[in-house]
Amino acid sequence: MYLFKDLTRASAGLGGALLALLAGQASAQEVPFRGEPIDGGWHLQQAATSLATESHMIDGMLMWIITVITIFVCVLLLWVIVFHNRRVNPTPSRFTHNSPLEIAWTILPIFILIFIGTFTVPALFHQQTIPQADVTIKVTGYQWYWGYEYVDHNLEFSSYVLERDELEQYGYEPRHYLLATDTQVVVPVGRNIVMQVTGSDVIHSWTVPAFGVKQDAVPGRLAQLWFNVDEPGIYFGQCSELCGNGHAYMPIVIRAVPEADYVAWLQEQGAENLAAAPGYDATVQLAANQ
Repeated sequence: MYLFKDLTRASAGLGGALLALLAGQASAQEVPFRGEPIDGGWHLQQAATSLATESHMIDGMLMWIITVITIFVCVLLLWVIVFHNRRVNPTPSRFTHNSPLEIAWTILPIFILIFIGTFTVPALFHQQTIPQADVTIKVTGYQWYWGYEYVDHNLEFSSYVLERDELEQYGYEPRHYLLATDTQVVVPVGRNIVMQVTGSDVIHSWTVPAFGVKQDAVPGRLAQLWFNVDEPGIYFGQCSELCGNGHAYMPIVIRAVPEADYVAWLQEQGAENLAAAPGYDATVQLAANQ
């Protein structure tokens, strides 16, 4: 259906195709679908990380502040219309200023901004201060797909959008068209995941709404973001920077699983240095291999 996807897949060669097949993982329905858009929905997706929880709280707080200010201004406008029109008040006042009122409407917004800042500044520092990584993944944006590298395990694969007739094969449902990919980024829950984000050609943007993260992928630069997923599940995202005619076909799928399942997935993919994986237990793995 999409010529660019077929050409890109073909250019990866047989080795890349085999790796993509390996990274195809177990089917999507092993864990529930959580972070996805809802048909007809108008609210934010349910928060799946502390970063998203903070963002949603601030969004709700700002909405209340905006609502109160809007109502107050509308009441003032209505009061002026009703009590200061030409019929009711044929002789208008001619004053040019009101010092107490001008001081009040200057100082009050300052206090409102200070109040907002007491919540937004800590949240910003929380988001921008990258913690010690339990899992480090490098993500590269291409026209028009994503490439992933688990830097501690020498594991790489690419992620392409699925066609309608491929969804069931990979464990998705019809509603996941243009959201589902042939490979998923697998991460352990309850661990700090650090994504190193860059682009290979033009600017892309790696975004997962349920995680509250969005980072531009700029060619020649390596940016970072982090998240810590609360619950196992399938979470969806999209490229959020216009990057060409295939921009709409760069979905992101994250599969958050318990640590034991994450280690098992790494082992299935032939990953190296498994001892560096969070939750790795050498004795358990040795018994499993015997």
